Amino acid sequence: MYSMTTSAVPAPRGPVTRKDVARFAGVSTAVVSYVVNGGPKKVAPATEAKVQDAIRVLGYRPNAAARALKLGSSETLGLIVPDISNPFFSLFSHAVEDAAAALGYALVLSNSDGNLAKERRNVRNLAARQVDGVLLASVLFEPDLEALETADIPSVLLNQERDAPGFNSIGVDLAAGARIAVEHLIGHGHTNIGLAMGTNVSGSTDGREVGWREALQEAGLPEGPISYSAFTRPGGYVAGQRLLASVNRPTAIFATSDMQGIGLLRAIHEAGLSVPGDIAVASFDGSADSEYSWPPLTTVEQPVAAMAEAAVAALVGASRGEKPRHRIFPTKLHIRQSCGCP
Repeated sequence: MYSMTTSAVPAPRGPVTRKDVARFAGVSTAVVSYVVNGGPKKVAPATEAKVQDAIRVLGYRPNAAARALKLGSSETLGLIVPDISNPFFSLFSHAVEDAAAALGYALVLSNSDGNLAKERRNVRNLAARQVDGVLLASVLFEPDLEALETADIPSVLLNQERDAPGFNSIGVDLAAGARIAVEHLIGHGHTNIGLAMGTNVSGSTDGREVGWREALQEAGLPEGPISYSAFTRPGGYVAGQRLLASVNRPTAIFATSDMQGIGLLRAIHEAGLSVPGDIAVASFDGSADSEYSWPPLTTVEQPVAAMAEAAVAALVGASRGEKPRHRIFPTKLHIRQSCGCP
């Protein structure tokens, strides 16, 4: 095995450059570049070992800014989500990071906290950093992306249930997913099914509310009570308290996010009622937390990994001039105990 001695060439003073590594290893700067970048030309194993040893001894770190300038690319993507503490967005962000890394990109993550002003500020900050593209789970159906368009930075909208003309977008059919869950509750014999509906800034009717209504109408059932609250555990808790206090208290509730569903379970337990004995529950998202609540939540799962890969691929494709399009993914009902199934 090759062994490098530090006495042959004096260590450089100041920041270590590629030239320093080349001199230390006794090779050209081009060879150092091939080793650092993994190509484009192959390097003999013994020579690569010399370069890697020199890099280790000298503590060389490639200059990312200089590399970006040379390539015309920062090799970085930006991701903006409403709340990374939400297990669904945490899972989605991890999947996006994996998909980006597979294509050689690093990821910069920021939270909007569901706040439109903060979302716009994050978009401007990413544009200023000259990222190669931005993935955005916006609070609006058609967000303000002027900063990205001015900088000629492509974008992909996440969590979009319908086509946003002119934008690359990714999402699931929210209405279809909600219908599956509500139809399952109807199959358990429930005729009074309430809705814990998350609120959004856009003001448009969410597809999950549409799907809830459609399932009840198709079964010839009246609409149960609705409580609007945040897509959070506290939001679900408050919605649960309201629905339980309703004169027309439902025997089953569909929550539009797993976090709401978990908050809803607490409200039901605190009221001295059992799930699913007194009230059955189903939710939406398919996060890991839904499996470890008590009882485990029956939930509509979104295919996070597939959506993340498609979103990153669309972003890279947009930078190559591909036309924008909308991609819809199917959902799947994960049946557990909260609905009444054994």
